[in-house]
Amino acid sequence: MRVPGLVFSNEQMMRSIQKDQSLKQVVNVATLPGIVGHSLAMPDIHWGYGFPIGGVAAFDLDEGIVSPGGVGYDINCGCRLMTTRLKADEIRPIIKELVYALFKDIPTGVGSTGTLHLSKSKLKAVAVQGAAWAVKQGYGAAPDLEKTEDRGVNTGADPSVLSERAMKRGLNQLGTLGSGNHFLEIQRVDRIYDPETAACFNLFEGQTTLFIHTGSRGFGHQICDDFLKEMNRKIATGPQPFSLPDRQLACASLKSDLARRYLSAMACAANYAWANRQVLMHWTREILLRTLSIPPDTLGMSLLYDVCHNIAKTESHEVDGKPVNLCVHRKGATRALPPGHPLLPGIYRSAGQPVLIPGDMGTCSYVLAGAEGAMKQSFGSCCHGAGRALSRTQALKKAKGRAIHRELEDIGVFVQSRGKRTLKEEMPQAYKNISQVVEVVHKAGLARKVARLRPMGVIKG
Repeated sequence: MRVPGLVFSNEQMMRSIQKDQSLKQVVNVATLPGIVGHSLAMPDIHWGYGFPIGGVAAFDLDEGIVSPGGVGYDINCGCRLMTTRLKADEIRPIIKELVYALFKDIPTGVGSTGTLHLSKSKLKAVAVQGAAWAVKQGYGAAPDLEKTEDRGVNTGADPSVLSERAMKRGLNQLGTLGSGNHFLEIQRVDRIYDPETAACFNLFEGQTTLFIHTGSRGFGHQICDDFLKEMNRKIATGPQPFSLPDRQLACASLKSDLARRYLSAMACAANYAWANRQVLMHWTREILLRTLSIPPDTLGMSLLYDVCHNIAKTESHEVDGKPVNLCVHRKGATRALPPGHPLLPGIYRSAGQPVLIPGDMGTCSYVLAGAEGAMKQSFGSCCHGAGRALSRTQALKKAKGRAIHRELEDIGVFVQSRGKRTLKEEMPQAYKNISQVVEVVHKAGLARKVARLRPMGVIKG
């Protein structure tokens, strides 16, 4: 190990963490060239490809590397939270109708395709422009970009480095939710912890909110796969100044052409994901207006913020008292910038960055605000969700013979999905206790609690 490993957790969760290989992955990441500070893991850590999910690592631009395993297959998997003027009690009587309408008109599931069928030239425009492309096409408005991380665009995108297979997979999946842990959720704000910050974020108790969790779909998956294969070939055939403890940590020197091409391709996928969530938000608004038969001002749906979870970015951080540019990998981790940070939009400059932490279908999600401790301890990073406690296989075994949708209805959550298998894989017991995870980052000073959101209706792939 070139640096120590640092895991944010508590005693109870640490016992659970030790049951899989994720701590070994923290150790493995610490052996990579150019790593700075610590190999980090958030309290939602669990086993992943190469890097643990919930892992954060920063690398020196001259000596360090970039690793697709440190970003993940679903590049810029992320969350978008929308507020409304509606009170939860107003829509609870028709929650089933709303969920049916959303499920009917928003494409979900493995390999799902949407009504947006892009030409290659339009796909390239999406890959370069990100969320701004969607806004230009009428999916939302310019103020949405102000409330999106990096204004919804990574400027390093270059579609010329993409494979034909990646391009093909991106043509018909814009405006789709996908499968697995991706969802669209209707929620109610059931608790406010910080009234001043909640007011800044336009949150109030009893409010109806909507949460979207999805990413770059098959487009990003193919880009990751393409570059992992190429980086593994280079490891197998070319001289390396270091040995990898795990082939899943295939990487390239940040000064190499291979790293440049990967980062350009990764930026294309990140931009696709931002455009995807922008389109889905617009369609969600239209579906609600149509189903509720109310004017836009009565709905008052507005983007609170959009954050990404799986990405590598060049950022400035203080190391040994000096500002240094680093390549920060966040895999299953989100940025948590503190009040006053120059990258924050003006409306949130005094409060800190909204940090969106989704939970499972049966419990709750949280809105946090970035805190100064994140800049001092975790390269401005925080947890991204509850984190799995059971693998999908284990969850299927535990759910055998159970009707998960009925169990959720019994606690007031109405769910629609493409199949029973997904609900079993994603059942609440498959995840860690989200409140414990959030309490760890709150007490560690990475982010502070602002509000808690309870699910009322969910659609899943």
